[in-house]
Amino acid sequence: MTLFLIAMAVIVVLLLAQVPVAFSFGIGALLFAFLTDNNISFLIPHGFKTASGFALLALPLFIYAGILMAEGGISERLLNFVNSIVGRIKGGLGAVTVLTCALFGAISGSSSAAIAAIGQVMIPRMVREGYPAGHATALVACSSVLALMIPPSIPMIVFSITGGISVGAAFLSTIIPGILLTLVYCGLNFWFLKDNDQIKVDAPLPLAAATKGVMKSAGSAGFALLMPLLILGAIYSGIATPTEAAAIAVLYAIPVGLFIYRGLTLKTFGSATIKAVTMTGSIMAVLFFLFIMSRTMILEQVPKELAESLLQISDNKYVILFLINIMLLLIGMIVDDISGSVLAAVIFLPVIQQLGIDPIHFAAVVGVNLGLGNVSPPCAPMLYMAGGVSKLSLDQYLKPTLKFLLLGHLPMVLLVTFVPQLSLLLPELVMDYTAL
Repeated sequence: MTLFLIAMAVIVVLLLAQVPVAFSFGIGALLFAFLTDNNISFLIPHGFKTASGFALLALPLFIYAGILMAEGGISERLLNFVNSIVGRIKGGLGAVTVLTCALFGAISGSSSAAIAAIGQVMIPRMVREGYPAGHATALVACSSVLALMIPPSIPMIVFSITGGISVGAAFLSTIIPGILLTLVYCGLNFWFLKDNDQIKVDAPLPLAAATKGVMKSAGSAGFALLMPLLILGAIYSGIATPTEAAAIAVLYAIPVGLFIYRGLTLKTFGSATIKAVTMTGSIMAVLFFLFIMSRTMILEQVPKELAESLLQISDNKYVILFLINIMLLLIGMIVDDISGSVLAAVIFLPVIQQLGIDPIHFAAVVGVNLGLGNVSPPCAPMLYMAGGVSKLSLDQYLKPTLKFLLLGHLPMVLLVTFVPQLSLLLPELVMDYTAL
């Protein structure tokens, strides 16, 4: 355990020194293997074998599908659809941002993709309409992590494969928390802006005209809205595995982007492919070293020692869950969502199972908590990415971010942690899943 903590401390220092994530985990993993006298010639093939598994092929395919849909004009049509419903209400543009991030998460499965596709459009637009720039930046950053909770979530795929649990059940576990958090963020957005007289609002339309506008935008966004239904329907009907559904998503995205929305051209198709390959390569490098570290941890019985240490503090599973939540929050502050998912599966899942806590319930806890960490300072990768889009200094959007997190996301973490049925209801109904 001491050697593991030394390796983790080295990784944290390297990350804080802005060393690339893959190199940071690579140095930490190899250092841990060296300190524990484990055979590198055994660990490296294990890393390659795990990273090249069929189930993990869903990861690059979902990334590719999400980028293709973003390049193909999907974000604009989703924005127009949601805007036709709530855009003429004071604060409605903020609600449009939240709902569109959730919808885009159901297509891309990536927080960073949601910020890139939605933030670049909505932050300048909200500022032009009189929204405080800090509020707009914070709203996009906090809403982007809904992509971790609305399937197909890439971190949930990685967590499930690393932990050996059902990907479909893990997807379902975060849907209700994701929908609730979407509504909470919309409500907080309206509340924070209720006394702001600078916001420009278009006059309400008559019911007939408003209905016509919604129907028109829904028709335009129809193929975009159909995509998550197609993916999830294929998985939960048993027609396709998550990997096969990811392949279907790519085959669907190409003709829709090229011939229906016509946002894709040969040039943008090529750039989207290069972007997907680059993103996949960087993620797979991180996963490779994390798989090496996880194998070393198992050989050194680190999860068992951690479980024994936590049980010495308390044998109450809710106390243990509370402590693990704090650790997950710290992990989420330091690393990206995918790396955090692997660490959560390797370090904490064996502890959870030993305590008799359901692993699908824990998957939801991980998804909600890592999202909180990814927008919580000091590291907060998603928060700084949104700040980069708006070109604001941290002090301009830190306060509104903390208000959203403390009043919205943190209570949701506690609710998911201590009310297991919130995450287990859909797996039990849809998949006949039997919880522990």
